[in-house]
Amino acid sequence: MNLLVTGAAGFIGSAYVRTLLASDAPDAPDITVLDKLTYAGSLDNLPLDHPRLEFVQGDIRDTELVGKLTGQADQVVHFAAESHVDRSITGASDFVLTNVVGTQTLLEGALRGGVSTFVHISTDEVYGSVDSGSSTEDHLLRPSSPYSASKASSDLLALAYHRTHGLDVRVTRCSNNYGPHQFPEKVIPLFVTNLLDGHQVPLYGEGANVRDWLHVDDHIQGVELVRTKGRPGEVYNIGGGTELSNRELTGLLLESCGADWDRVTHVEDRKGHDLRYSVDWSKARTELGYRPRHDFRAGLAETVDWYRDNRSWWEPLKRRMGEEHA
Repeated sequence: MNLLVTGAAGFIGSAYVRTLLASDAPDAPDITVLDKLTYAGSLDNLPLDHPRLEFVQGDIRDTELVGKLTGQADQVVHFAAESHVDRSITGASDFVLTNVVGTQTLLEGALRGGVSTFVHISTDEVYGSVDSGSSTEDHLLRPSSPYSASKASSDLLALAYHRTHGLDVRVTRCSNNYGPHQFPEKVIPLFVTNLLDGHQVPLYGEGANVRDWLHVDDHIQGVELVRTKGRPGEVYNIGGGTELSNRELTGLLLESCGADWDRVTHVEDRKGHDLRYSVDWSKARTELGYRPRHDFRAGLAETVDWYRDNRSWWEPLKRRMGEEHA
């Protein structure tokens, strides 16, 4: 089987590809990765010499290229997205073009190419802020940022291709991921790398915003269960089961890095900052047997150790980030 995976030079997609390539099962798929190699993608995240991996650099909005690759693929797992909320606030157009137009291009290619299954990777942010309880898959979509609005739009497009054309589309919505190889603009690697370098860390407001944390390997487990066992036209929430305020998370990161609260700088809160996300993942548990396997404290400690031991991976990225904001 040939599996087309988009955006797999990034954090989550590359973890997914590395996991599948590590399998020696007789039915383990050949994988074609399509990635534009934006600032958040790195070839260092992929085992490029693996015999079952082909890498193609390109844009998911390239109709001709997408048509060729989907015509050769049996299934598609679509990770490619612009995903940083702050960037979407200062410039939304890339998010609309990649997340909405790019997804539509892929869906059309999959339909014309006869792809059997299309797994669309989304986010809990499409539900918006949840005061209490947890969002089920049929919860009203109330995105707050241009990023989450573009992801909600792509979700609806994907499901429309199922309802209109009968394309086997399956949508996953995950909570906040963490783990190795995450680009250091996101909160955990940003804080960890800043602390390891002796710098300050920026905490929005008083740090009251609450997120559910999901180890990237648990997310991958969920995606693979949806790909192999999910139902066409269905949405599956994938959660981690660890809700923390940003202040609580900051305290754990300070502790892991041997730092004190004097290293924290409180900064003006983000525009439209959702107070709390929480997904109900009982559907994935009941239908697919999904359960997160990583204890958060242990997973966080392993993640901190990875960044401590892999400066050669993240230091060039931080230099580029500094040049970008200079």
